Amino acid sequence: MTEFIRHAIPEVVEVIPPKYGDHRGFFSEVFKRSAFADEGIDIDWIQDSQSFSTAVGTVRGLHFQVPPVGQDKLVRVLRGAIYDVAVDIRKGSPSYGKWVGVELSVEKWNQLLVPIGFAHCFMTIAPDTEVLYKVSGPYSKEHEGAIRWNDPALKIDWPELGVEPTLSDKDVVAPLLEDFDSPFIYEG
Repeated sequence: MTEFIRHAIPEVVEVIPPKYGDHRGFFSEVFKRSAFADEGIDIDWIQDSQSFSTAVGTVRGLHFQVPPVGQDKLVRVLRGAIYDVAVDIRKGSPSYGKWVGVELSVEKWNQLLVPIGFAHCFMTIAPDTEVLYKVSGPYSKEHEGAIRWNDPALKIDWPELGVEPTLSDKDVVAPLLEDFDSPFIYEG
């Protein structure tokens, strides 16, 4: 059975699908709609996206898309390893500005569900890392946003890798959380 682990922010869910091995290798149902539905998670995934990062310390994020084109994400590693982070950016949330971080890797065979209303970022902790993620909404340049990955107010405990992080130009100049007027509203 698929295992669902709720972290400090219960909307962010670590997912560990079953993996069955024998002398030939293994088989796994990495996503099964009915298992998610049994957990109360009913998301209409519309697209799979994949990224590849050669260098250890590559940072992608903290990214999100604003309504009406928000995106839930289900993130998994195909090769290598990442430290994956979700930051709550929902106004009125008791966990606003708080984060959950989980190491995702092929060995751990885990995934992270990052819901709409959370900024998402990962840092590669192994070379030649490939990440696959499902999204519930299409990419929209007009609706994309970012918060600085290393905003001191967030106090994210990033891994110390002994290398200078590699970032996109966009991520280098992303605003701080205090300069961000979130369109996401907590509905708890």
